[in-house]
Parts: sequence; structure tokens; C-alpha cells
Amino acid sequence: MSEQTVVSRAVIVLLLVLATPALVVAEPCDRQIEIRVNCVLAADTNRGLDEQLRPMGGQLRRLFRYSTYRLVSHQVDHASCGDGKAFTLPGGRVLHVDPQDVHDNTIRMELVLFQGERPVMTTDVKLLNHGLLIIGGARYEEGMLIISIEADVPAPPAPEGPVATPATKASKSSFAPSELVP
Repeated sequence: MSEQTVVSRAVIVLLLVLATPALVVAEPCDRQIEIRVNCVLAADTNRGLDEQLRPMGGQLRRLFRYSTYRLVSHQVDHASCGDGKAFTLPGGRVLHVDPQDVHDNTIRMELVLFQGERPVMTTDVKLLNHGLLIIGGARYEEGMLIISIEADVPAPPAPEGPVATPATKASKSSFAPSELVP
């Protein structure tokens, strides 16, 4: 066997050894993940909170100190792991959300925010199922653009066939209460 063949086999074995742990850690992600992306304009125009933002109004007010929060866009899409989705945002921005895996009620995703063709933010996040991630900072119109990202993995389908139901009556004791006292 030539020295080049031995080196080639060693490189292949090393690559397999390095790649294997990643395959063991990741869980299969065969369910569709619902991804919701909201864009909120935060400004000091004293117009209050948009009614559609009421569920996260408290969080917005705690994180950012503006007098107005207005929903600019709301988008919903579904993705499988490895199947990234692009969300068009105001101001020529595009957010790519790419779910990577789901493990212990946590969704790992890669996020890339583009301004035109140029990526301006790339990050990996772990978001609890049904969780909310809020990103703020981009200047937009008279204020700041806030992006909220929510992800939900539906519960696995119920097993088919008869379902066992718990007993509704408690069984009667076979001993008298006086037997409990020594």
C-alpha cells in the first residue's frame, strides 16, 4: 500500500470520527416548525401601544423606553430543520430563519439578517418551544425597528387505536381504619 493511500484513509477516518458526535447529538426534526416574525416600529410619538401588540406590550416597555409601539408587519411560515425561510422586513431587510434541530423542548436556529445583499447579523440561538426572541436596534423611519421571532413545534400526533382511560372510581380499602394504628 502506498504512503498516499494510507494518508488518504487516515484523513477519511478522522473526518468520520469528527462528524459522528454531531450526528449522535442531533435529534430528528421531522415536524414542521411554525415561525412567526413581527416587525414593530418603536418611536417617541406618544401614540401608545398597537392593540395587536398587547400580548407582548409589557416586554416591549421593559426592554425599550419608547412611547409608541406600532406593528409594521406580521408574517407566518413553516419550516423543517435544515429548511430555512426568508422573511422580508421593512427598510430593505431580509431575515433568514433556519431551524437546525429540536432537543428537550428547545429549538436551535440560525438567524441571518441582511441589509440588501449584505449580512449585518449572523447568530445561532436556542429558543424554548413557544418562546419569543426580541431583537432591536435598526433605525427605521422616526424610531427603531424591533423584530420579534416566535417558534412553535406542534405536539407529536396522538397514537392511533384505543386510548386507555384512568379509572374514575377509587377502589375500596380492604382493611378497617383501626388496623392503621399500631
